[in-house]
Amino acid sequence: MTQSQKSALIVGASRGLGLGLAETFLARGWRVTATQRTPSPQLGRLSAEALRIETADIDDDAGVAALHDRLAGQRFDLIFVVAGVATQAHDPLHAVPRSVAAQVFLTNAVSPIRFAEAFLDRLAPGGSLALMSSVLGSVSLNDSGGWETYRASKAALNTLARSFEIRHRAENLSVLILHPGWVRTEMGGAEADIDVATSVTGLADVITDRLGRPGAHYLDYTGKTLPW
Repeated sequence: MTQSQKSALIVGASRGLGLGLAETFLARGWRVTATQRTPSPQLGRLSAEALRIETADIDDDAGVAALHDRLAGQRFDLIFVVAGVATQAHDPLHAVPRSVAAQVFLTNAVSPIRFAEAFLDRLAPGGSLALMSSVLGSVSLNDSGGWETYRASKAALNTLARSFEIRHRAENLSVLILHPGWVRTEMGGAEADIDVATSVTGLADVITDRLGRPGAHYLDYTGKTLPW
């Protein structure tokens, strides 16, 4: 890696937005380490000398620790936790089994922060930690209801991310809490507003503009600040 070449760790890059982000940063000359929970043919088809593919599940503490060990000595200008789930997102809370609701909360809110804590020593000076949230995590913008467990998990992620940044404020930590837009992915559905390319291009631009800026910033893919 050259002195000026940036490096990104993208967690959850097997498909959709994570895959698109890996492709985008590679195209912009970054070195990318991309993780998959299970082997991804789509990620495997990316052919780039600057790409490293690793396997890890953010819900598995032992697996995260093993990934940390495998990446010993590496520093990343960007650590972006993209991984998340939307299981039974359209069902009201009372119709979702407790075990399913708990798993959504663990995967979307608890595991990303635990991963961030485990990998904080891998963040390069002047770098940023990014977390994939959603505008649905905004409590003040919730005028329509729906997506109850998913909304709650992303609101919890936002709260935990702010607490994480406050806990590390003496280190001038940069935390970017990002809404990708309503995107045509398996999660977003065919009726969504924008395609993956539009979302990930915008996200990459926002990250580049805000890289290393201290504080917790809740932003969408256009750079607009969102209300908590």
